[in-house]
Amino acid sequence: MSAMASLLFHLLCCLTVFWLLPLPSHSADPDPLQDFCVANLSASISVNGFPCKPASEVTSDDFFFDGFTQEGNTTNAFASFLTPGNVLSFPGLNTLGISMNRVDFARGGINPPHSHPRASEVGVVIEGKLLVGFVTTNNVYYSKVLTAGHMFAIPRGLVHFQLNVGDGKALAYTAFNSHLPGAAIVPLNLFASSIPNEVLTKTFLVDADLINTIKSKFGS
Repeated sequence: MSAMASLLFHLLCCLTVFWLLPLPSHSADPDPLQDFCVANLSASISVNGFPCKPASEVTSDDFFFDGFTQEGNTTNAFASFLTPGNVLSFPGLNTLGISMNRVDFARGGINPPHSHPRASEVGVVIEGKLLVGFVTTNNVYYSKVLTAGHMFAIPRGLVHFQLNVGDGKALAYTAFNSHLPGAAIVPLNLFASSIPNEVLTKTFLVDADLINTIKSKFGS
């Protein structure tokens, strides 16, 4: 290879690397093309997101959200309550590629195994003691017991949970690199949906009576 050809080859490689490097750092959502795009949640057309409210109708309130000021009602089967701060409840987040949740736990409460198909997650424990864990696609389990001030990270799409292992209530805040990360909640997806019993009995190697017993816990 001549010196000139070698130089061009290395230049091409460098340009390729510089082009690829920024890609992993992008948020899960597309980059915005204007200062803001407050979601018009009532629009009849939505293409992979929400259209913008006309700028003339945008107010200061569109950029502020007070949904995290109240403790969630944890009187339910999981003894936990999630308050979402995503584009559906906070339209000013539209196209910004960010959102948050408040998660309250009663004693023994759990945020059951679930995954977020459109975002990675970070969280911080504010009060109490939580066992936080996730499982990789190779079935490797990672977990740690966290107390106030401790953070955790969950890679995008992996099944994870938080369990209150303290003596009282617990509180955590989580953040995502998507304005609508989505949540696939494992027990509800399996036992509160219309998946046929035959699929579940063959998957879990149990009889239909047990599947029906589990389904009854979720109102199915």
